[in-house]
Amino acid sequence: MAIEVRIPTILRTYTGGAKAVDGDGQTLAELFADLETRHAGIQDRLLDGGELRRFVNVYLNDEDVRFIDGINTKLSDGDSVTILPAVAGGMA
Repeated sequence: MAIEVRIPTILRTYTGGAKAVDGDGQTLAELFADLETRHAGIQDRLLDGGELRRFVNVYLNDEDVRFIDGINTKLSDGDSVTILPAVAGGMA
């Protein structure tokens, strides 16, 4: 099963600069474990205590996985997963 994973600039050091990589898994958790086998260290940047890090947003086909089933979100062949770091700030 091929799943395209779009990688933000800040995590591309783990993917050799690649903007997108292919992964495999029945769930988001399995996909992240699969990515870790080929891109060591990336999983620790995405998960904390088995859950998505607070400042990491993940979208499955443009839908926020936090509103689906988190890291247990089911995946299908051809899905697209986008990882985005949360952005905070503004003017006081």
